Amino acid sequence: MPPTACPPRTLVLGGARSGKSAFAEELLSDAPAVRYLATAILDPADHDFADRIAVHRNRRPAHWSTVENTEPATVLATEAPATLLDDIGTWLTTRLDARQAWDAPRGTVTPDCDALVEAVEAYGQRLVIVSPEVGMGVIPATRSGRLFRDEIGTLNQRLAQACDEAYLIVAGLPVRLK
Repeated sequence: MPPTACPPRTLVLGGARSGKSAFAEELLSDAPAVRYLATAILDPADHDFADRIAVHRNRRPAHWSTVENTEPATVLATEAPATLLDDIGTWLTTRLDARQAWDAPRGTVTPDCDALVEAVEAYGQRLVIVSPEVGMGVIPATRSGRLFRDEIGTLNQRLAQACDEAYLIVAGLPVRLK
């Protein structure tokens, strides 16, 4: 008997307000059950961000389960029928904060990124990952902006290698990269 193919792991990249999350959700619209892994930490004082989170919550089907967790590698150790991980940018920001890495040497969050990539590679069910593509704009004027851009760019490359397919969303339109 031939080996069973691993369900695809898909990376969905895009800029702010590109439609990447909606596209990722659409990829799983036919799945009977989806675990939505949300990496954002809600700050009730940040009304704009709270509104963004509410839009995402309201758009998700009622039968999807939501796990709010900033440790996706740990969550991915437990398989579910399908998982949507949204988003890597908020996770990376949380890791940079946790390691006090904003002024530390580049690579301070590498152990966290290694664990995430390993968890993605080992995950045996359908997985869709959303991540921002920030390297197409201007060079950030601040060290923290350049650090984030560099770290997310390196991590996106690694995730793209670990995934079976990748898309770039531009103006709501998907461009298949892999």
